[in-house]
Amino acid sequence: LMRPLQGCRRRGVVVGTVTLCLAAGWALQTPGGVSLVVPQPNINATVAQNILLSVEYSCRGVATIEWKHVSSWGTTKIVEWKSGHYVNISTMYKDRVTTFENGSIQLLNVGVRDAGYYFITVTEEYGTNTYGTIIVNVYEIIYEDLHFVAVLFAFLAAVSAILICFMWLCNKSLHLFQKKITHKLTASTTEEIELETIEC
Repeated sequence: LMRPLQGCRRRGVVVGTVTLCLAAGWALQTPGGVSLVVPQPNINATVAQNILLSVEYSCRGVATIEWKHVSSWGTTKIVEWKSGHYVNISTMYKDRVTTFENGSIQLLNVGVRDAGYYFITVTEEYGTNTYGTIIVNVYEIIYEDLHFVAVLFAFLAAVSAILICFMWLCNKSLHLFQKKITHKLTASTTEEIELETIEC
């Protein structure tokens, strides 16, 4: 009767020890990893537009987020912040950047120089980090305002309509003039015939 109990105890101790080891290993391991999702890695914008560099990160600890811009003009640090602690925006971007809790930033009033690569680094307090990249293309509008094109098109359409009306009126006037001339010629021919008849 004693032996089966001892067997159960041994199994219980082994299972308990394994469970304890797994729990200790899980508790002692570095709260692992940081993940980052970049839903739109390519952004096309026009001059003076506001753009959202959208990302979504997740981690167990407190993360530090850093954004950099790399272009043919060089590398510029845009902003760095630690969630709930501080936000450091570089002087070049002071009035043009808005930060969001999920790691995204919004750039206001973009120019041609804002085109290039935007790198985000998310670093967890335990040292793990991950990276993401967004490519931004900025295009100039040839005309400052598309209303100019619309107004020009409307003006050309109006001029065309006026010219068509003018041509139609000219055509009608020409027909009337031709009728009058034909009528006069017919009348004068009839008079000549009458005169010839009388003279005879």
